[in-house]
Amino acid sequence: MARKQPNFDLLAYLAASSGEHNGYDEPDRIPPLNELSKSYGVSIASLREQLEVARALGIVEVRPRTGIRRLEYTFAPAVHESLSYAIALDRENFEKYSDLRKHIETAYWHQAVAALTDEDRVELDELVEHAWSKLHGDPVQIPHQEHRQLHLTIYRRLDNPFVVGMLEAYWDAYEQIGLNRFEGLEYLESVWAYHRRMVAAIVAADYDSGYQALIEHMELIYRRPGG
Repeated sequence: MARKQPNFDLLAYLAASSGEHNGYDEPDRIPPLNELSKSYGVSIASLREQLEVARALGIVEVRPRTGIRRLEYTFAPAVHESLSYAIALDRENFEKYSDLRKHIETAYWHQAVAALTDEDRVELDELVEHAWSKLHGDPVQIPHQEHRQLHLTIYRRLDNPFVVGMLEAYWDAYEQIGLNRFEGLEYLESVWAYHRRMVAAIVAADYDSGYQALIEHMELIYRRPGG
């Protein structure tokens, strides 16, 4: 018999049922909406609305063959949706968020770099080399993906999904407003010269020098062409 729950909250259900045995081979599989409707006495229409919210927040994914699956928690989708709206209202909101991002990266720098693995350091070094190859290739290419990946790699080992999510959302917004476009070779070479200093300091475990390079690098966005 259905348990009548007119105020059934799908997000609360997903959180409470995390890690429970659900009768499926996949532990993150969620029962179909018709089953949830029968079990909890809530309409399918209401469940669909709540499911769309869960999807927008990156909590679940829905695929034709695999059905509904719970995803690993990430803060980025929620921040991205709100930040995108804020930037659409006023472009200056990106500058404000950029300032917040600067404070986040500087505040967590020492904790983040101390947690990096040898594999991470190798990856950072390779990203710098790939970027320089693009900048000095024929034709010149913008190493935007390397730029994004380098910063996110530095902070990837932080055991804090909120910090990582806010940094990921920054790069989504960076692309949204077109800062991944070509800004001139001289400017991009300056950006990647700082990246090289940062990575060299990380590899040498000279974290204070890397921190200083990060601080100087952060000021470049305010001196970019057209900025």
